[in-house]
Amino acid sequence: MTRPSDTLIDRRGFLAGTAAIGSLALLHPFSAKAAGNQAHLRLMETTDLHVHVFPYDYYADRASDTVGLARTASIIDSFRDEATNSMLIDNGDFLQGNPMGDYIAYERGMKEGDQHPIIQAMNTLGYDASTLGNHEFNYGLDFLFKSLDGANFPVVSANVTKGMLASNPRDDELFLKPYVIVDKMIKDGNGQEHPIRVGLIGFVPPQIMNWDRRHLDGKANARDIVQAAEAWVPEMKEAGADIIIALSHSGIDASDRTDGMENASLHVAGVEGVDALLTGHHHLVFPGPKYADMPGIDAEKGTLFGKPAAMGGFWGSHLGIVDLMLERDGNAWKVASFTTSAPSIYTREGRKRIPLVESKQAVLDSVQKEHDDTLAYVRRAVGKTAAPLHSYFSLVADDPSVQIVSQAQIWYIDQMMNGTEWEGLPILSAAAPFKAGGRGGPDYYTDVAPGDVAIKNVSDLYLYPNTVRAVAITGAQVKDWLERSAGIFNQLEAGKADQPLINNEFPSYNFDIIDGVTYKIDLTQPSKFGPKGELLDANANRIVDLKYNGEPIDPNQKFVVATNNYRAGGGGNFPGINDDVVIFVGPDTNRDVIVRYIVDKGTINPSADANWTFKPVDGATAIFETGPKAKDFMKDVEGVQIEAAGDGAEGFAKYRIKM
Repeated sequence: MTRPSDTLIDRRGFLAGTAAIGSLALLHPFSAKAAGNQAHLRLMETTDLHVHVFPYDYYADRASDTVGLARTASIIDSFRDEATNSMLIDNGDFLQGNPMGDYIAYERGMKEGDQHPIIQAMNTLGYDASTLGNHEFNYGLDFLFKSLDGANFPVVSANVTKGMLASNPRDDELFLKPYVIVDKMIKDGNGQEHPIRVGLIGFVPPQIMNWDRRHLDGKANARDIVQAAEAWVPEMKEAGADIIIALSHSGIDASDRTDGMENASLHVAGVEGVDALLTGHHHLVFPGPKYADMPGIDAEKGTLFGKPAAMGGFWGSHLGIVDLMLERDGNAWKVASFTTSAPSIYTREGRKRIPLVESKQAVLDSVQKEHDDTLAYVRRAVGKTAAPLHSYFSLVADDPSVQIVSQAQIWYIDQMMNGTEWEGLPILSAAAPFKAGGRGGPDYYTDVAPGDVAIKNVSDLYLYPNTVRAVAITGAQVKDWLERSAGIFNQLEAGKADQPLINNEFPSYNFDIIDGVTYKIDLTQPSKFGPKGELLDANANRIVDLKYNGEPIDPNQKFVVATNNYRAGGGGNFPGINDDVVIFVGPDTNRDVIVRYIVDKGTINPSADANWTFKPVDGATAIFETGPKAKDFMKDVEGVQIEAAGDGAEGFAKYRIKM
């Protein structure tokens, strides 16, 4: 499961920011101490906003204290007040990523002269510039450029071309200007104004050509990020830029540079002439501990190859800040010193997230109509389901709420594999039940009736904002994946009645069902793996009759398995499932994929197909607990005999399985 990343709150920034909200702001030391030949320039960055203007979770249809540009706007104001000179810059991924973005793209549309709500909000805040992120291409080029037409600020992108790449990057025919040089007046330490030329250049992952092939194939191309930087940065110097800021919508990866690298920000910092970087795409915070102990990176000081850099979280959760102390060098300026930080709009107290600021009303007002229209949109049906979507029996039988997730993931990954070296490999899907009682209580289950499915129902099917990934593994690894999942069950004895079935120390989100194969689980065998993925018994063999296309699975056959970033990144400690076997990192959340799948199909039929069952255990019965409403669906469960067994603890209902 991916949850919002652990926040790093810069103490100085937090204290100064909150003080600024309640009273007069304290000046940053660079502004307070600048000499006559010095000036403080503060760069403030938002990144990966994904249309989050209101502090609202449209999927859950409730307010959220951890997101929203309207909230970020309040700390933007306070940090502007701390600096003699400042610039507000966005680092991309603003047009897509929540139901408001889908509403504008699929429902309202963008006619000539229309304003996109995220652009309206950014105009309200007075952004100085932006670059494109990969998600800007999700709705096609026409939608993108109609949306950008409303921006009161320049948008730059140096590595996306019209048609083929030229032999020389400077000869590429680009959709947008590769860079902009902003002529700005800044005040020095004596209050005197001087001109400065700030160069801003933008980059997007070349993987857009795979992720949005349907929109870009034959119409666009994408150049390697570092190659583009090496071509254009010298020209920016030639054109008179005093300082150069890279807007790198690309994550931070300490690996050696490779051509077409997705997360190339570290290597952009290595390009001569780049003075500072604003990064994103990773949905993380920099400076911050997620990047600790990586070569070339100072995660505490906030540098990449010694250059100052910042990444401001995602969905408006943080503000990336790079403070530059500039000194005049003749008639030009150079960076003499710097600090970096990434203050948050909220803090944590245990499991609670406590907002540090209120929303800025002017930003809310700028998109109020679109917010109201989006609420109506998410509450309206986008498709239908021919079968109930519930998770009451998701831990003991193949389940419709997991089935729909797998169907959507296979549908999506099948498209993404087209044109790749993995095209033609069999595609499986791994998905787990999220709402399955447990600590959530007897009502904590998915329950969507047959008929209309609204967008907000999707959050009931998929709780977390994971992104889609795919791994390429062998049949033997598929079996071990299932052995790890089967650790949720206790070992059973033949001839013994009413044995407890579920190991309550095992979280349901680690109980992956793999669709596309059939198999049985033999609970007379001990578990091969423990609740945390630790190896318990190398010889244990619970997964039996594992078949693909009706034939025993070949341990050496290659399979593509659709999953999420949590699992593919090693979450749950599944054997052999980690970054080494990842072949596709999707730009889309699993929720978005489910919505698109429902829209595409119109009516879905997620009835469970009983691709997995328990192997019979002679004379044994097992007991498990689920929600009281499970009685309405008991007769529909396939592959297992279930009967009511009275009341369970704390409001749960008890059921019996004949093994």
